[in-house]
Amino acid sequence: MLSERMLSKVIENLGQKYFHINPTEQTMLPQPQEGKKYMLYMHIPFCEVLCPYCSFNRFRFEENIATEYFVSLRKEMDMLKAMGYDFEEVYIGGGTPTVIMDELERTIDHARETFPSIKDVSSETNPNHLVPEYLKKLSKIVQRLSVGVQSFDDDLLKKMDRYYKYGSAQEAFDRIRSVAGMFKNLNVDMMFNFPGQTEEIVQRDIDMIKASGANQTTFYPLMVSPVSRRSIEKNLGTVDYKNEEKFYHMIYNGFCGGENPEFIPSSAYTFSRETDAMIDEYVVNYEEYPAIGSGGISYLNGSLYINSFSLKDYSKRINAGHMSVMGKTDFPKRDRMRYRFMMELFGLYLDKKKWYKSFNTTVAKGLPAEYWFMKLNGAFERDNDEALTLTPKGRYLMVVMMRQFFIGVNSLRDEARAALPGDEHKLIFGDEDDEIKPQGEKAAHLNS
Repeated sequence: MLSERMLSKVIENLGQKYFHINPTEQTMLPQPQEGKKYMLYMHIPFCEVLCPYCSFNRFRFEENIATEYFVSLRKEMDMLKAMGYDFEEVYIGGGTPTVIMDELERTIDHARETFPSIKDVSSETNPNHLVPEYLKKLSKIVQRLSVGVQSFDDDLLKKMDRYYKYGSAQEAFDRIRSVAGMFKNLNVDMMFNFPGQTEEIVQRDIDMIKASGANQTTFYPLMVSPVSRRSIEKNLGTVDYKNEEKFYHMIYNGFCGGENPEFIPSSAYTFSRETDAMIDEYVVNYEEYPAIGSGGISYLNGSLYINSFSLKDYSKRINAGHMSVMGKTDFPKRDRMRYRFMMELFGLYLDKKKWYKSFNTTVAKGLPAEYWFMKLNGAFERDNDEALTLTPKGRYLMVVMMRQFFIGVNSLRDEARAALPGDEHKLIFGDEDDEIKPQGEKAAHLNS
């Protein structure tokens, strides 16, 4: 639709303006502001084999490198403590955080000892790690487990090189089903609008999630940066957005439609069986957050801070006694307003009184173009002195905004990755004659 194309272009242009790495001499993150709540993000950049569509900072797993990395991560955590930070929640993403279970356990234990206020820990994982020896430890240290599945279609999984890594759709379903109820929150990560994906595939994905016993699912739209586009088109086919809106409404109505829906929306593309559930997009509940680990991105005091994407440089910086910050982008007031506008509406509720207190202006006056674009396109269900909420069309427009926003972030990651030294490129791409499928087959049956 025209509004989707216009919105995509606007957010794309903003991303090109702001998502660049501006080198900084600053070696530490800013200190916390008194009274403000923060969430801690930790990045674990290791996977057994790399997916063609992923733009996150990640490297092929090598145990000795990964073990050293976890040690550095705990040191960086101590630096935040010394600065006065405290956290109620921790989100551990990747990569695959569970790639070395013992090190992840040590790191979470260290976090709880360092920050006694921590209540909930969320960690990502993959289906091949849903095995007893991992789950026995995870169930004691993690409250929210997010399992990356992406699709329950075997043909798509093969094209994504996930079938050989993590097993078939049925194997993933059976493993998720076996752990239902083990965690406070069991989330299944899915994606939609892959090349070759059909309505039948999307409907089957919805049905499988409902039957799996998971109490939450996050359906991400395909987010294609310039670098990942080449890989996706090589492995999956040409990217086309013509089905995105149709698929999104299928997903939303599949989980939240009808008189007695099983799920409620926690964000524009996260659906939960319970209220107040932890979600993947922690930016909804925590506007500002420090990130530790190679490739982590913090948002603090209206600025983005980018950590070194090089494993060697990351270790060198930590061992020198300072954090891994290597780039910074400052957001002027209008762009801080844009960020708040997008994140709160993505979370389905923009608090106008909180907004005015932060910016000393209304939404309509502060962001007239954005406000009236959304209003004239029928995006607002509620628009009064208290809040803005969204119609079904508005929810889809927020999906478009988030898709383009994260494409911009992914382009920044591509820029950082392009500067890596040659030996670290091998950890991403391997040697030219490297066979990916045998590694995947080994990973798919790990501990099974």
